Amino acid sequence: MRSELNPHAVNFLIDEDGPNPRKGRVRADMPSILWNGGMAATALVAGPFFITPSAILLFFVTTGAALLLGHSVGYHRMMIHGSFAAPRWLTRTLVWFGTFVGMAGPYGIIRAHDTRDWAQRQADCHPFLAHKTHILRDAWWQIYCRLDLDRPPRFDFAELDRDPFYRWLEATWRWQQLPVGLLFFAIGGWSWVIWGVAARVAVANHGHWLVGHLAHNRGPQHWTVDAHGVQAFDVPWAAIPTMGEAWHNNHHAYPGSARIGLHPGQSDWGYAVIRLCERVGLMWDVRTPDTMGLRPGLSEVPRHGDGFAAQSQHGHSDAQLAH
Repeated sequence: MRSELNPHAVNFLIDEDGPNPRKGRVRADMPSILWNGGMAATALVAGPFFITPSAILLFFVTTGAALLLGHSVGYHRMMIHGSFAAPRWLTRTLVWFGTFVGMAGPYGIIRAHDTRDWAQRQADCHPFLAHKTHILRDAWWQIYCRLDLDRPPRFDFAELDRDPFYRWLEATWRWQQLPVGLLFFAIGGWSWVIWGVAARVAVANHGHWLVGHLAHNRGPQHWTVDAHGVQAFDVPWAAIPTMGEAWHNNHHAYPGSARIGLHPGQSDWGYAVIRLCERVGLMWDVRTPDTMGLRPGLSEVPRHGDGFAAQSQHGHSDAQLAH
């Protein structure tokens, strides 16, 4: 993946006049209903009858590995934002772990992420893209529906197109659970399949929606970005389960940063893995706010008596840059 991606931009979306983030229609999406609903139903109905200590352990280990190596480090920080560089074998491994999450293939996750990122930077956008609707409706929309914009943006996937491995993953991302499921069945039977595949995928998809909804509606806020119609909030209780992704207000402030937990006490396991890999030479060109330069339009929300240093438009606060 390219470490030269613009640290503040929406990199794969073509920024041009014409696309409109406001007008569109939310439609039920049958593949999502069958996939996400099927995984959830299997976990809820069969899970209690096939619960074993080893299956529960497998669930936590595989869910943690998928969210840490796949969703957070591989898909989000590396592939989407280019916040660090790594050798080809490692980038492929991390992107595979991204498909292992069971949320989308590499092209699909970029399209979903960058469309939302682009829309939230406009003065106004469709409530689907802003998570600005009732929480139950938002759950239905985000997990089981799709938004068809009247004038959607275009994407430049030339970088991914150069590697047939990513095209293969996009075409087979749901099928990537099959060899995993067969392996789990051979070792632990149906309990391992249900808890190591169905429950893991269901929790990852539904949990991703919940944190995303909260991160755009309520919670602590340290930063605002001028002219952006949608601002972000942190979800502190979800910091560990999301491997640091829940510090979403920080991410809106510095989207290209490999480090998302910027303030003292903000757990960021994703960045811890990146730092470890950097120290042993497996990752380089690691971006953080102190190496990215000034973010135009970034302002800090005034805070009093909480220990956070002030931020001006001429530099970064000491608390923000503390390691």
